[in-house]
Amino acid sequence: MSNPEKFWDQSADNYDKSEEQFEYIHSRSRDLAKEHLTDSDVVLDYGCGTGTTACYIAGHVKEIQGIDISARMVEIAAGKAAKAKIANVDFAQSDIFDDQFEEGSFDVILAFNMLHTVPDPQMVVQRTLELLKPDGTFLSATPCLGGKMSFFVRLKILLVRLLLVTGVIPVPIRRLRTADLDDLVAVEGLRTVRTEVIYRGATSYFVVAKKD
Repeated sequence: MSNPEKFWDQSADNYDKSEEQFEYIHSRSRDLAKEHLTDSDVVLDYGCGTGTTACYIAGHVKEIQGIDISARMVEIAAGKAAKAKIANVDFAQSDIFDDQFEEGSFDVILAFNMLHTVPDPQMVVQRTLELLKPDGTFLSATPCLGGKMSFFVRLKILLVRLLLVTGVIPVPIRRLRTADLDDLVAVEGLRTVRTEVIYRGATSYFVVAKKD
């Protein structure tokens, strides 16, 4: 097991509770995403975590594949879907670079609350472009840790930075700004069609991009 895998496994059981303070941001992101979905969409939820978003949007799409590097996150997500009797969502421990995913196989790809934590976000965007069907949609919501935030959240970020330096948190956590994310999705073959800054104690940036 890699260190990031282990870290997210250990974080999984407390993940939902730890994110409660940002529920307005998460809820707004899910509602915005819903506006760009159809009942014929095949969706990949990359970095699905405990499956809250996938379960929320399941009733608005044809099917969803949720993937995460954490086996424990996937286990919790599957439990949520089973409890809610959601039949069109499947969860698996995997990564977007897995060879099982064929190019041009998804109508929509979600990347919620994870682009600031991956080793190479630019490679993720390029891989997303490969996996989307023509006119497919990329939906991302990303914390902007280099943007506006409350004093309390700023203190938490200072603690996170300390834990990063000491190696307790073994994943990269970038202090992105909205302009950084605009640059990230400004790649050939992908055009941004909507953005929204979401703020409630912390800043998150919602982006909708279409594949040409």
